[in-house]
Amino acid sequence: MTDDVWKRDEIQSPCIKICVVHPEARICTGCYRSIDEIRDWSKMTNEERAGIMNDLPARAGKLVKRRGGRGARLKRS
Repeated sequence: MTDDVWKRDEIQSPCIKICVVHPEARICTGCYRSIDEIRDWSKMTNEERAGIMNDLPARAGKLVKRRGGRGARLKRS
């Protein structure tokens, strides 16, 4: 068996193992990918992955920290 089997020429996942989906933005607070992007990552081409990777830094600003817990959410409804 050779080590060549384990070498892959693809863009790695940006996952940092903090998998929490923001309830309003619907993106992961760890890697900033959408649920669909996370689901489809292994099926994407390198070009598709590269496009997403380029977009990720701009997504961080879309996340607004929630304050007030359940009571604040009920007031918004």
